[in-house]
Amino acid sequence: MSYYKKLVGTRLYLSPFDPEDAESSEKWAEWMTDRVVADNYGGPHNLVSLSSAKKSFAEFTGYRFDIVLAESDTRIGHTSLHNVEHLNRNAFLGIAIGDAAHRGKGYGAEAIRLALTYGFQTLNLNNIALTVLADNTAAIACYKKVGFREAGRSREWAFRNGRYIDKLYFDILAREFKA
Repeated sequence: MSYYKKLVGTRLYLSPFDPEDAESSEKWAEWMTDRVVADNYGGPHNLVSLSSAKKSFAEFTGYRFDIVLAESDTRIGHTSLHNVEHLNRNAFLGIAIGDAAHRGKGYGAEAIRLALTYGFQTLNLNNIALTVLADNTAAIACYKKVGFREAGRSREWAFRNGRYIDKLYFDILAREFKA
């Protein structure tokens, strides 16, 4: 698989996601069956297969990127700007570091900074938001590190492992972001 260095950071780059790439669909289906990714990206109850991953990619609207390590050209995750409203200049951010060996190393923050740079400077967005479950402390720390601020909360939104968990809303404005 060859990648295109659309947005280049220090240790990684974002390459435009190719929904026709079978390897990418297989990797995504594999990552979505990982319990950590599934718990934080739609729920463990979702059954993800190769065909459902391909269907999801075909229906996706927005800007999706592979997160690729610069040193080895290894894909470690995906990020996206979706639900883009150009008239209102806003969008939602999604991210998953699918490969467990690469979590907790700062790659998520670097990928988010690159996606935000694209959103604010190229797409001319003003507000980029995201949602996260309140028990995902690693993700929350990452989002705050990049500059996101908590903007709201839906109480007892998700039921996991016998308890309810709040859903948090975070956002960042173009004027608050330092590329």
